[in-house]
Amino acid sequence: MAGKVRVLVVDDSALMRRVIWGLLEEDPEIQVVGSAVDGLDAIEKVHQLKPDVVTLDVEMPRLDGLQTLGYLMSEEPVPCIMLSAYTPRGAETTLRALDYGAADFVQKPSGAVSLNLERVREELLDKVKVAKGIDLKRLPFRPGSSAPAAAVPAPALKAPSPVDRGSVVAIGTSTGGPRALASLIPALPKGFPAPVLVVQHMSAGFTRSLAERLDRDSQVRVKEAEAGERLEAGTVYLAPGDWHMEVKRLPSGVFVALDQRPPVMGVRPCADLLFQSVAEAYKDKAVGVVLTGMGRDGAKGLKAMRAQGARTVAQDEATSVVYGMPRAAYAAGCVERVLPLDRVAAGIVELLP
Repeated sequence: MAGKVRVLVVDDSALMRRVIWGLLEEDPEIQVVGSAVDGLDAIEKVHQLKPDVVTLDVEMPRLDGLQTLGYLMSEEPVPCIMLSAYTPRGAETTLRALDYGAADFVQKPSGAVSLNLERVREELLDKVKVAKGIDLKRLPFRPGSSAPAAAVPAPALKAPSPVDRGSVVAIGTSTGGPRALASLIPALPKGFPAPVLVVQHMSAGFTRSLAERLDRDSQVRVKEAEAGERLEAGTVYLAPGDWHMEVKRLPSGVFVALDQRPPVMGVRPCADLLFQSVAEAYKDKAVGVVLTGMGRDGAKGLKAMRAQGARTVAQDEATSVVYGMPRAAYAAGCVERVLPLDRVAAGIVELLP
Protein backbone atom coordinates (compact mmCIF):
# COMPACT_ATOMS: atom_id res chain seq x y z
CA MET A 1 0.00 0.00 0.00
CA ALA A 2 2.97 2.35 0.53
CA GLY A 3 3.00 4.20 -2.81
CA LYS A 4 -0.73 4.50 -3.30
CA VAL A 5 -2.63 7.75 -3.39
CA ARG A 6 -4.77 7.76 -0.24
CA VAL A 7 -8.14 9.39 -0.99
CA LEU A 8 -11.04 10.58 1.17
CA VAL A 9 -14.39 10.71 -0.69
CA VAL A 10 -16.81 13.43 0.46
CA ASP A 11 -20.40 13.51 -0.82
CA ASP A 12 -23.80 13.80 0.87
CA SER A 13 -25.25 11.10 -1.40
CA ALA A 14 -24.63 7.55 -0.17
CA LEU A 15 -25.00 6.26 -3.72
CA MET A 16 -22.47 8.76 -5.07
CA ARG A 17 -20.01 7.89 -2.32
CA ARG A 18 -20.20 4.22 -3.29
CA VAL A 19 -19.88 4.96 -7.00
CA ILE A 20 -16.90 7.30 -6.61
CA TRP A 21 -15.23 4.92 -4.15
CA GLY A 22 -15.64 2.05 -6.61
CA LEU A 23 -14.31 4.03 -9.56
CA LEU A 24 -11.24 5.17 -7.64
CA GLU A 25 -10.38 1.73 -6.29
CA GLU A 26 -10.44 0.24 -9.78
CA ASP A 27 -7.05 1.93 -10.18
CA PRO A 28 -4.27 -0.05 -8.46
CA GLU A 29 -2.42 3.19 -7.67
CA ILE A 30 -5.29 4.56 -5.56
CA GLN A 31 -6.57 3.55 -2.12
CA VAL A 32 -9.77 5.04 -0.71
CA VAL A 33 -9.17 5.41 3.03
CA GLY A 34 -12.66 6.58 3.97
CA SER A 35 -15.70 8.68 3.14
CA ALA A 36 -17.56 11.60 4.67
CA VAL A 37 -21.21 12.65 4.42
CA ASP A 38 -20.74 16.43 4.57
CA GLY A 39 -18.19 19.16 5.24
CA LEU A 40 -18.12 18.83 9.02
CA ASP A 41 -17.62 15.08 8.74
CA ALA A 42 -14.93 15.68 6.10
CA ILE A 43 -12.92 17.98 8.37
CA GLU A 44 -12.99 15.38 11.14
CA LYS A 45 -11.98 12.57 8.75
CA VAL A 46 -9.12 14.61 7.27
CA HIS A 47 -7.71 15.11 10.78
CA GLN A 48 -8.10 11.40 11.54
CA LEU A 49 -7.07 9.75 8.29
CA LYS A 50 -4.53 12.20 6.81
CA PRO A 51 -5.45 11.49 3.16
CA ASP A 52 -3.22 12.54 0.27
CA VAL A 53 -6.19 13.84 -1.74
CA VAL A 54 -9.84 14.69 -1.03
CA THR A 55 -12.66 14.49 -3.58
CA LEU A 56 -15.09 17.14 -2.41
CA ASP A 57 -18.70 17.59 -3.49
CA VAL A 58 -19.64 21.23 -4.05
CA GLU A 59 -23.26 21.11 -2.88
CA MET A 60 -23.68 19.62 0.63
CA PRO A 61 -25.81 20.32 3.74
CA ARG A 62 -24.48 21.73 7.04
CA LEU A 63 -21.13 22.79 5.57
CA ASP A 64 -20.85 22.99 1.78
CA GLY A 65 -17.82 22.23 -0.36
CA LEU A 66 -16.61 25.82 -0.59
CA GLN A 67 -16.74 26.38 3.15
CA THR A 68 -15.08 23.04 3.78
CA LEU A 69 -12.34 23.84 1.30
CA GLY A 70 -11.71 27.21 2.93
CA TYR A 71 -11.23 25.55 6.30
CA LEU A 72 -8.99 22.79 4.98
CA MET A 73 -6.73 25.15 3.03
CA SER A 74 -6.19 27.35 6.08
CA GLU A 75 -6.03 24.71 8.83
CA GLU A 76 -5.21 21.31 7.30
CA PRO A 77 -3.99 21.83 3.73
CA VAL A 78 -4.65 18.87 1.45
CA PRO A 79 -5.10 18.72 -2.34
CA CYS A 80 -8.82 18.77 -3.15
CA ILE A 81 -10.60 17.80 -6.37
CA MET A 82 -14.05 19.40 -6.50
CA LEU A 83 -16.99 17.44 -7.93
CA SER A 84 -19.54 19.84 -9.39
CA ALA A 85 -22.77 19.49 -11.32
CA TYR A 86 -23.04 22.18 -13.97
CA THR A 87 -25.45 25.02 -13.23
CA PRO A 88 -24.66 28.73 -13.59
CA ARG A 89 -24.43 28.91 -9.79
CA GLY A 90 -22.39 25.69 -9.65
CA ALA A 91 -19.93 26.95 -12.26
CA GLU A 92 -19.31 30.19 -10.36
CA THR A 93 -18.90 28.27 -7.09
CA THR A 94 -16.41 25.93 -8.75
CA LEU A 95 -14.34 28.84 -10.03
CA ARG A 96 -14.39 30.32 -6.54
CA ALA A 97 -13.14 26.97 -5.25
CA LEU A 98 -10.15 27.27 -7.57
CA ASP A 99 -9.55 30.73 -6.05
CA TYR A 100 -9.64 29.12 -2.61
CA GLY A 101 -6.94 26.62 -3.55
CA ALA A 102 -8.71 23.58 -5.04
CA ALA A 103 -6.30 21.60 -7.20
CA ASP A 104 -8.86 20.98 -9.96
CA PHE A 105 -12.46 19.92 -10.55
CA VAL A 106 -14.43 17.22 -12.34
CA GLN A 107 -17.92 17.89 -13.68
CA LYS A 108 -20.60 15.51 -12.48
CA PRO A 109 -22.57 14.30 -15.50
CA SER A 110 -26.23 15.26 -15.70
CA GLY A 111 -29.02 12.73 -15.84
CA ALA A 112 -28.40 9.38 -14.16
CA VAL A 113 -25.42 10.71 -12.26
CA SER A 114 -24.50 7.47 -10.52
CA LEU A 115 -24.23 5.63 -13.83
CA ASN A 116 -22.90 8.37 -16.08
CA LEU A 117 -19.96 9.09 -13.79
CA GLU A 118 -18.24 6.26 -15.68
CA ARG A 119 -17.86 8.77 -18.52
CA VAL A 120 -15.51 10.92 -16.44
CA ARG A 121 -13.69 8.02 -14.82
CA GLU A 122 -10.36 8.57 -16.58
CA GLU A 123 -10.46 12.31 -15.92
CA LEU A 124 -11.15 11.70 -12.23
CA LEU A 125 -8.38 9.11 -11.87
CA ASP A 126 -5.82 11.26 -13.69
CA LYS A 127 -6.60 14.37 -11.67
CA VAL A 128 -6.52 12.53 -8.34
CA LYS A 129 -3.09 11.08 -9.11
CA VAL A 130 -1.70 14.40 -10.30
CA ALA A 131 -3.12 16.21 -7.26
CA LYS A 132 -1.01 14.18 -4.84
CA GLY A 133 2.16 15.78 -6.19
CA ILE A 134 0.92 19.39 -6.26
CA ASP A 135 2.77 21.87 -4.05
CA LEU A 136 -0.09 23.67 -2.29
CA LYS A 137 2.13 26.73 -1.81
CA ARG A 138 1.52 27.34 -5.52
CA LEU A 139 -2.23 27.53 -4.85
CA PRO A 140 -2.54 30.40 -2.37
CA PHE A 141 -5.90 31.97 -1.74
CA ARG A 142 -6.64 34.69 -4.29
CA PRO A 143 -9.40 37.26 -3.78
CA GLY A 144 -11.12 36.51 -7.09
CA SER A 145 -12.92 38.83 -9.45
CA SER A 146 -13.91 41.36 -6.81
CA ALA A 147 -10.33 42.64 -6.60
CA PRO A 148 -8.14 43.97 -9.43
CA ALA A 149 -5.41 41.67 -10.66
CA ALA A 150 -1.84 42.95 -10.64
CA ALA A 151 0.34 40.32 -12.22
CA VAL A 152 2.88 42.52 -13.98
CA PRO A 153 4.25 45.88 -12.83
CA ALA A 154 2.68 48.63 -14.92
CA PRO A 155 6.01 49.96 -16.33
CA ALA A 156 6.63 46.57 -17.97
CA LEU A 157 3.51 46.87 -20.10
CA LYS A 158 3.25 50.12 -21.99
CA ALA A 159 0.02 50.18 -23.97
CA PRO A 160 0.79 49.30 -27.61
CA SER A 161 -0.76 50.99 -30.59
CA PRO A 162 -4.42 49.98 -30.88
CA VAL A 163 -3.93 49.40 -34.63
CA ASP A 164 -4.39 45.72 -35.52
CA ARG A 165 -0.98 44.35 -36.52
CA GLY A 166 -2.42 41.31 -38.26
CA SER A 167 -0.88 39.03 -35.66
CA VAL A 168 -2.30 36.71 -33.00
CA VAL A 169 -1.58 35.18 -29.58
CA ALA A 170 -2.51 31.53 -28.88
CA ILE A 171 -2.46 30.11 -25.34
CA GLY A 172 -2.88 26.55 -24.07
CA THR A 173 -3.31 25.51 -20.44
CA SER A 174 -4.89 22.88 -18.18
CA THR A 175 -4.54 22.20 -14.43
CA GLY A 176 -3.94 25.51 -12.68
CA GLY A 177 -4.97 27.35 -15.81
CA PRO A 178 -7.92 29.38 -14.49
CA ARG A 179 -5.67 30.92 -11.84
CA ALA A 180 -2.88 31.50 -14.37
CA LEU A 181 -5.28 33.15 -16.81
CA ALA A 182 -6.68 35.30 -13.99
CA SER A 183 -3.15 36.64 -13.58
CA LEU A 184 -2.15 36.88 -17.25
CA ILE A 185 -5.22 38.21 -19.08
CA PRO A 186 -5.90 41.21 -16.79
CA ALA A 187 -2.23 42.18 -17.27
CA LEU A 188 -2.69 42.68 -21.01
CA PRO A 189 -2.95 46.41 -21.71
CA LYS A 190 -5.89 48.28 -23.13
CA GLY A 191 -5.56 48.61 -26.88
CA PHE A 192 -3.83 45.24 -27.23
CA PRO A 193 -3.25 45.02 -31.02
CA ALA A 194 -4.04 41.36 -31.64
CA PRO A 195 -6.71 38.77 -30.89
CA VAL A 196 -5.88 36.22 -28.18
CA LEU A 197 -7.07 32.60 -28.48
CA VAL A 198 -7.17 30.42 -25.36
CA VAL A 199 -7.62 26.68 -24.93
CA GLN A 200 -8.29 25.82 -21.28
CA HIS A 201 -9.04 22.17 -20.59
CA MET A 202 -12.42 22.58 -18.93
CA SER A 203 -15.86 20.97 -19.06
CA ALA A 204 -18.74 22.35 -21.10
CA GLY A 205 -20.54 25.27 -19.47
CA PHE A 206 -17.75 26.27 -17.11
CA THR A 207 -15.81 28.15 -19.79
CA ARG A 208 -18.55 30.76 -20.17
CA SER A 209 -18.39 31.56 -16.45
CA LEU A 210 -14.59 31.75 -16.66
CA ALA A 211 -14.78 34.11 -19.66
CA GLU A 212 -17.26 36.36 -17.85
CA ARG A 213 -15.03 36.49 -14.79
CA LEU A 214 -11.93 37.35 -16.81
CA ASP A 215 -13.86 39.98 -18.76
CA ARG A 216 -14.87 41.74 -15.52
CA ASP A 217 -11.24 41.95 -14.41
CA SER A 218 -9.53 42.83 -17.68
CA GLN A 219 -8.76 45.82 -19.87
CA VAL A 220 -9.28 43.65 -22.94
CA ARG A 221 -12.59 42.07 -23.89
CA VAL A 222 -12.94 38.38 -22.96
CA LYS A 223 -15.63 36.09 -24.34
CA GLU A 224 -16.42 32.47 -25.03
CA ALA A 225 -15.67 31.86 -28.70
CA GLU A 226 -18.51 31.38 -31.18
CA ALA A 227 -18.32 29.47 -34.45
CA GLY A 228 -17.88 31.68 -37.49
CA GLU A 229 -17.02 34.92 -35.72
CA ARG A 230 -14.26 37.06 -37.14
CA LEU A 231 -11.23 37.63 -34.93
CA GLU A 232 -10.73 41.18 -33.69
CA ALA A 233 -7.71 42.78 -32.01
CA GLY A 234 -8.10 43.42 -28.31
CA THR A 235 -10.46 40.47 -27.77
CA VAL A 236 -9.69 37.21 -25.96
CA TYR A 237 -11.55 34.14 -27.30
CA LEU A 238 -11.90 31.22 -24.89
CA ALA A 239 -12.59 27.84 -26.48
CA PRO A 240 -15.96 26.49 -25.27
CA GLY A 241 -15.68 23.42 -23.08
CA ASP A 242 -16.03 20.15 -25.03
CA TRP A 243 -15.39 21.88 -28.40
CA HIS A 244 -12.16 21.96 -30.39
CA MET A 245 -11.28 25.49 -31.57
CA GLU A 246 -9.27 26.33 -34.67
CA VAL A 247 -8.88 29.38 -36.89
CA LYS A 248 -9.51 29.60 -40.63
CA ARG A 249 -8.12 32.33 -42.88
CA LEU A 250 -10.44 33.57 -45.64
CA PRO A 251 -10.08 36.56 -47.99
CA SER A 252 -12.28 38.60 -45.65
CA GLY A 253 -10.35 37.82 -42.45
CA VAL A 254 -9.59 35.09 -39.93
CA PHE A 255 -12.52 33.27 -38.34
CA VAL A 256 -13.21 30.89 -35.45
CA ALA A 257 -14.04 27.28 -36.32
CA LEU A 258 -15.50 24.93 -33.69
CA ASP A 259 -16.11 21.20 -33.94
CA GLN A 260 -16.63 18.12 -31.80
CA ARG A 261 -14.27 15.64 -33.39
CA PRO A 262 -13.08 13.01 -30.91
CA PRO A 263 -10.82 14.21 -28.09
CA VAL A 264 -7.10 14.37 -28.91
CA MET A 265 -4.87 12.83 -26.23
CA GLY A 266 -8.00 12.65 -24.10
CA VAL A 267 -8.85 16.37 -24.25
CA ARG A 268 -11.39 18.53 -26.06
CA PRO A 269 -10.65 21.38 -26.63
CA CYS A 270 -7.10 20.57 -27.70
CA ALA A 271 -4.29 23.15 -27.73
CA ASP A 272 -2.36 21.24 -30.41
CA LEU A 273 -5.22 21.67 -32.89
CA LEU A 274 -5.48 25.38 -32.16
CA PHE A 275 -1.72 25.93 -32.44
CA GLN A 276 -1.48 23.98 -35.70
CA SER A 277 -4.27 26.04 -37.25
CA VAL A 278 -2.60 29.26 -36.06
CA ALA A 279 0.69 28.12 -37.64
CA GLU A 280 -1.10 27.67 -40.97
CA ALA A 281 -3.16 30.88 -40.82
CA TYR A 282 -0.62 33.30 -39.33
CA LYS A 283 2.83 31.83 -40.12
CA ASP A 284 5.40 34.03 -38.33
CA LYS A 285 2.85 36.63 -37.20
CA ALA A 286 2.00 34.82 -33.97
CA VAL A 287 3.01 34.20 -30.38
CA GLY A 288 2.34 30.76 -28.87
CA VAL A 289 2.16 30.28 -25.10
CA VAL A 290 1.97 27.12 -23.01
CA LEU A 291 0.98 27.55 -19.36
CA THR A 292 0.62 25.19 -16.40
CA GLY A 293 -1.13 21.88 -16.99
CA MET A 294 -0.87 18.11 -16.86
CA GLY A 295 -0.08 16.08 -19.95
CA ARG A 296 1.69 17.14 -23.13
CA ASP A 297 -1.03 18.90 -25.11
CA GLY A 298 0.40 21.92 -26.92
CA ALA A 299 3.93 20.64 -27.53
CA LYS A 300 3.28 19.36 -31.06
CA GLY A 301 1.29 22.44 -32.04
CA LEU A 302 3.81 24.86 -30.57
CA LYS A 303 6.53 23.10 -32.55
CA ALA A 304 4.48 23.65 -35.72
CA MET A 305 4.16 27.34 -34.86
CA ARG A 306 7.88 27.69 -34.20
CA ALA A 307 8.67 25.99 -37.52
CA GLN A 308 6.72 28.78 -39.25
CA GLY A 309 8.73 31.46 -37.42
CA ALA A 310 6.28 32.21 -34.61
CA ARG A 311 7.61 33.33 -31.25
CA THR A 312 7.02 30.93 -28.34
CA VAL A 313 6.82 31.10 -24.54
CA ALA A 314 6.38 28.52 -21.78
CA GLN A 315 5.63 29.11 -18.11
CA ASP A 316 8.49 28.12 -15.81
CA GLU A 317 8.40 25.21 -13.38
CA ALA A 318 8.60 27.35 -10.25
CA THR A 319 5.26 29.08 -10.94
CA SER A 320 3.41 26.18 -12.61
CA VAL A 321 0.86 24.29 -10.52
CA VAL A 322 1.62 21.24 -12.70
CA TYR A 323 4.73 21.37 -14.89
CA GLY A 324 3.51 18.90 -17.51
CA MET A 325 2.49 20.86 -20.60
CA PRO A 326 5.31 23.44 -20.33
CA ARG A 327 7.88 20.69 -19.72
CA ALA A 328 6.69 18.75 -22.79
CA ALA A 329 6.89 21.87 -24.96
CA TYR A 330 10.38 22.66 -23.71
CA ALA A 331 11.51 19.06 -24.28
CA ALA A 332 10.21 19.30 -27.86
CA GLY A 333 12.76 22.07 -28.46
CA CYS A 334 10.20 24.65 -29.56
CA VAL A 335 10.21 27.06 -26.59
CA GLU A 336 12.00 30.35 -27.21
CA ARG A 337 11.53 31.80 -23.73
CA VAL A 338 10.76 30.25 -20.33
CA LEU A 339 9.18 32.85 -18.05
CA PRO A 340 7.59 33.02 -14.59
CA LEU A 341 3.86 33.65 -14.72
CA ASP A 342 4.17 37.27 -13.64
CA ARG A 343 6.40 37.98 -16.67
CA VAL A 344 4.44 36.17 -19.36
CA ALA A 345 2.22 39.14 -20.29
CA ALA A 346 5.24 41.39 -20.68
CA GLY A 347 6.93 38.69 -22.76
CA ILE A 348 3.92 38.48 -25.08
CA VAL A 349 3.88 42.25 -25.61
CA GLU A 350 7.61 42.27 -26.32
CA LEU A 351 7.49 39.33 -28.77
CA LEU A 352 4.29 40.27 -30.62
CA PRO A 353 5.16 40.82 -34.33
